[in-house]
Amino acid sequence: MKVYSQVSRFFLSVALLMLTGGISSLAQNGKLVFKITPQQAFVFADGRAISESSKIYVLKLSAGEHKIELVNYGYAPLTQTVTITAGKTALLRASLTPVTGTVSGPFGAMTIEGADHKAILLNGKTPAFFVGHGDEFDNEGKFLQELVVPPGTYQLTVLSGDKEVWSGPVEVPANQRVLIDIPKGVRKTVPWSRGEKLTSIPRFTVGSASALVAVVKPTAELSATVAQLNCGDASQLKWTSTDAPRVEITPVGAVADSGQQSIQPMQTTTYDLTAVGPGGTATATATVNVNKAIQANLDLSTPEVHYKRVGDKVVVDDSTALNWTASNASTVSIEPLGTVSPTGSRTLQIAPKKTDPGPIDETVTYTLNASNGCGGADTKTATLHIVGSIEQPEIKLSRSVYFQTDRPRSLKSEDALLESEKETLKAIAASFTQYLADQPDARLVLSGHADKRGLESYNQPLSARRAALAKRFLVEQGISEDKIETQSYGAEQNLSADQVKQLVEQDPGLSPEDRQNALQKIQTIVYAYNRRVDITSKPSGQESAREYPFKAQDFATLIDRNGPAKSNGVELAAEKEKVSQ
Repeated sequence: MKVYSQVSRFFLSVALLMLTGGISSLAQNGKLVFKITPQQAFVFADGRAISESSKIYVLKLSAGEHKIELVNYGYAPLTQTVTITAGKTALLRASLTPVTGTVSGPFGAMTIEGADHKAILLNGKTPAFFVGHGDEFDNEGKFLQELVVPPGTYQLTVLSGDKEVWSGPVEVPANQRVLIDIPKGVRKTVPWSRGEKLTSIPRFTVGSASALVAVVKPTAELSATVAQLNCGDASQLKWTSTDAPRVEITPVGAVADSGQQSIQPMQTTTYDLTAVGPGGTATATATVNVNKAIQANLDLSTPEVHYKRVGDKVVVDDSTALNWTASNASTVSIEPLGTVSPTGSRTLQIAPKKTDPGPIDETVTYTLNASNGCGGADTKTATLHIVGSIEQPEIKLSRSVYFQTDRPRSLKSEDALLESEKETLKAIAASFTQYLADQPDARLVLSGHADKRGLESYNQPLSARRAALAKRFLVEQGISEDKIETQSYGAEQNLSADQVKQLVEQDPGLSPEDRQNALQKIQTIVYAYNRRVDITSKPSGQESAREYPFKAQDFATLIDRNGPAKSNGVELAAEKEKVSQ
């Protein structure tokens, strides 16, 4: 460490000030003076390396705020913001706190020549990596001026103002001293016998013409609170490091020198902590294993169910439950149910796809798909067997109801319904009542008809009276009035002679002789077939049979209101053509 005269020290200060941006004589608007302990503390102004505080009499700065960093190895760094006022002088008074403890070997040493009072940094280029200035490490003779470091390779950087004077790698073996010539680099490496005798030394020791800086190697520790995780679970990384201004955890990123952080890895991950300081690099590792496997299960409490529907009424409807689990899964869906929780049970509503009448033999496959964010997946299936039937409710509408010619002439004419037709309507009422139990929305449609004789203005209301009379009789048998509709067609939908012939020929109740007798009077029979009320059941669409009551006791009266010429068997009474209906 050289001794400078007051004049030379003055010019040194001026030269240092000229190196800093915004501090030239053209930009000087205010002054800053320092009262710093220890006096060897180095000053960085707005990131620029200035000099040790004892060498700066006055630091000229532009008006405004400035970031001042005070560093000295072996002391805790101090950062302050100072406000400079134009034409004013500010005082920065500070005392750095020493770092307790000593540094243990093994050691190596550096001697740095040609760096004068420039900042010396190891393994970094910010003030946090500062270890001293060049005038502290340039003499290996009588006055010991040494930079003592753990054995290893270092990236040495020399800063002056905002300029990098020199930077390069320096390898320091144990018990060896490396001589570095700035800016030429490493000049030689020589034995350093004194290093073998050192066991434990302070971080910073200074005398009147000597300086010893002993740099300590960083330490690093890293652990995970839970090392075995299921996908989606969390753990805590905990770490500590010392003497390391730069600490990073891969893949987390830059972190504080000590701390903890919650992690939720999606795969087995190794976390690598790297702590870098002037004394070298320390590393630590922690591995968190992630279980991505999914264990899924899907089953039915009853794999086969029975179903029976009669009309709209379900009379047999077994139930079953679908049960499932999917451990270590974050997303679970079951087709066709949709998204579900990872564990659950659901009672299934049995609804076969088949809708038309007939036997049912169907299978429904339920498929569980489970996955998690870690790439785990599992699929399970369960098959439900549905057996049973869909039946159309039966209603016996027997046959249509027939009327005498020109009857009824009014709705009060209850005798217009002969006994044979009343018995037919009673049978229809009983059958419909039973049918309603299976088909609650069922209804009857009564369609009145008249033969073609007579004017339409007469036939239409006549057919309406026939339908209304049949409805009133059904209501008297207990059928709700709102379950019966009536229609009147007059002669619009008269059966033709050919149609009637076909009906007669297909009538199972007629013998060949009876059928022949009927066909001999076909026109009379055609008229008789068209004096009717047809009954239709809805929604089934079943219709009453168009079978004339040839065998009824009151057949003769029904076929001819004026009485029969012969009433034996199905011999037909003569119809008088002059009768209008």
